[in-house]
Amino acid sequence: MRAVRFAPLLLTLAASPIAAQDAAPTLPSVAAAPHRVAPRLIVVISVDQFSADLFAEYRNRFTGGFARLLDGAVFPSGYQSHSATETCPGHSTIMTGDRPSRTGMIANDWYDFKGARPGLVYCMEDERIPGTTPDNYVASDVHLRVPTLGERMKNADPRVRIVSVAGKDRAAIQLGGHKIDDLWFWRDGKGFISYAGRAVPAAVTRANATAAAEIARGGPAMAEPAWCRSIDRPVMAQGHPVGDGRFARKPKSEGQWKASPAFDTAIIDLAIQRAQDLKLGRGPAIDVLAVGASATDYVGHTFGTEGAEMCIHLAALDKSLGRLFAALDKTGVDYVVALTADHGGNDIPERERERAAPTADRVAAALTPRTMGSVIAKEWGLDGQLLYGAVNGEVWIDPKLKPADRDRVLAEAVRRYRADPQVAAVFTRDERAAAPLPSGPPETWSLLQRSRAAFAPDRSGDFAVYLKPRITPIAPVSTPSGTIATHGSIWDYDRRVPILFWRRGMAGFEQPLSVETVDIMPTLAALIGFPLAPGEVDGRCLDLDGGPGSTCPQ
Repeated sequence: MRAVRFAPLLLTLAASPIAAQDAAPTLPSVAAAPHRVAPRLIVVISVDQFSADLFAEYRNRFTGGFARLLDGAVFPSGYQSHSATETCPGHSTIMTGDRPSRTGMIANDWYDFKGARPGLVYCMEDERIPGTTPDNYVASDVHLRVPTLGERMKNADPRVRIVSVAGKDRAAIQLGGHKIDDLWFWRDGKGFISYAGRAVPAAVTRANATAAAEIARGGPAMAEPAWCRSIDRPVMAQGHPVGDGRFARKPKSEGQWKASPAFDTAIIDLAIQRAQDLKLGRGPAIDVLAVGASATDYVGHTFGTEGAEMCIHLAALDKSLGRLFAALDKTGVDYVVALTADHGGNDIPERERERAAPTADRVAAALTPRTMGSVIAKEWGLDGQLLYGAVNGEVWIDPKLKPADRDRVLAEAVRRYRADPQVAAVFTRDERAAAPLPSGPPETWSLLQRSRAAFAPDRSGDFAVYLKPRITPIAPVSTPSGTIATHGSIWDYDRRVPILFWRRGMAGFEQPLSVETVDIMPTLAALIGFPLAPGEVDGRCLDLDGGPGSTCPQ
């Protein structure tokens, strides 16, 4: 069945007295007439580094919030279809409906040698502000080139409210967009903060005080669910053991607190409180609540994805999500939930080799752009740092080189990378620019098509390097390192993420075929009757009616 149109719906809602809307509304009979009435609140949740592999591994263990979502529309093979499987590019797709080639978010960081502050730029900063650096920056939305669904809704009706709470600024800002009413993200040493000049509500003050106390005193080991015990055994990685952790935290260790379930508990509890304080879903227009659960990413980086730590963490996150949904249920508000992830992740190669993956390895230090450039510079008698960027992604050539030297360096660097046995592919700027934008099922895309989806001509590097499967882009170290596992590859263990929709009364179903995270935004837009022109976004509407009807425009 066709969705109602957005503008008439808002006019109808506006005719009701405001005082009456403050009370918990009577829920529409969506079971009897699914999707004929638009929900009053859109809840979008991104679980950072929650791969489709983790979802498949633990879905039968969930009893809380995840379990509820399993009763809705389940797309277990969603895709962050581009090659830049990092936090910033991934979050840019979820509520815009666009891939990084349109959002401009090609990576977490890039090099801009012609900008206001030549050099490295962080995706969520405004580098035009004097005195800032990528490590000491002012959070900003200036680099996000497209609007989010909430932003489009707010442009159509200023009464729409957008609330966004996350552990990372690049999650909170990009899920909400350029016109967020209530924005909170964690900043190390400061707690939950927002843009400068915004008043700090009591809920944020309390959340920061609670977090500060937890960090100061540390914490005991957490209880382990029985179903985690089968993988509870240590493995040595980068100089220290992981795999049998219980999240015991030392006093005054903010890093350990963030890499534990406590971080997501704080994020979700603050989101609950702000939703209650602002009475989301009970105003004159449809509201948006965005939640970025960031701890899974820190757990994955610190301990890997396949040990007891991740098992314990996901059990705790399941309970936290259950609290969020229970709190929303108490308001009586009719809400729809969309949950996904910004990217997947890969386990540590040391454990993978123990578990039937003998080709898993760490990248050779010689492949880092700085090292590769230094070798070429020494051989050819050139000065400066010839190459900038990442060993598994965008690489820039020093703009100070003479044009002839730039061409020589490009050709030589590409030749050396392509010849290395750990490298799967190298694509130059010209090759990426000439490639057509990809379409069709994302699992069928070539490596060049995946790279093209993350290519923005004015931001991307002179070439891009992609390592072979299961080559972790973290070189071996002789001393213990905090980050032992990561993501960011062009391969499906980093591209595939679950996409889940739930609304009270909907008939649940599972669709195992591939969809994309860019499909979330047009799906939600159709559900509330917000029209999008053909081709206006990269994604497509997913029909959430499991029967002969349709929630998508006909």
